Amino acid sequence: MDIKEETKLWKNGYQLIAGLDEAGRGPLAGPVVACALILLSKNIDKELLNLINDSKKLSANQREVAFKKLQTNPQIKYGLGIVSEKIIDKINIWEATLLAMEKAVNDLIKKTGKHPDYLILDGRATINLNIKQKAIVKADAKIFSCSAASIMAKVTRDKIMEKFDKKYPNYKFAKHKGYGTKLHFNAIKKFGPCPIHRQSFYPIKNR
Repeated sequence: MDIKEETKLWKNGYQLIAGLDEAGRGPLAGPVVACALILLSKNIDKELLNLINDSKKLSANQREVAFKKLQTNPQIKYGLGIVSEKIIDKINIWEATLLAMEKAVNDLIKKTGKHPDYLILDGRATINLNIKQKAIVKADAKIFSCSAASIMAKVTRDKIMEKFDKKYPNYKFAKHKGYGTKLHFNAIKKFGPCPIHRQSFYPIKNR
């Protein structure tokens, strides 16, 4: 992973560039989580650069190692946005994802006092904030700040689902994190939906 995109924007006069990504659009249960992450310096150590990749390309152990490194690196600042399954059912998953990204930027500003002047978003859509921004398809596989954000969002969401696993043990959320696996479908068939299932998602909405 490199920081070419961030470096180009720094050279164009932008100082605080936040990469954004989300985790949890596809699952049948639980929230969608977004992260907005700023790299404060181009002098990032090579070990961290080598650790970072699109979260989907990393194992759970690799994500956990990268998560801890990002969490403790003084050159990294981040915010998180979490939108519950209840809100997803009210406004749909697409709008909920954009809302989670807005919340992540606002959380970054609130927690760190750092106000980004440019946003790079993974995907095709921008968000409703008065900040210069650009959406890039597969940014999480190409741009450091977006890849790092994807890891922070994914690991944060996984930890949420592991807590739900203890609350609703019949569904084995720690194993599949709410995604539509055979194990999960069988649990829904046997026990019915639980309070964190998305009522607007198949197969729950068809019951």
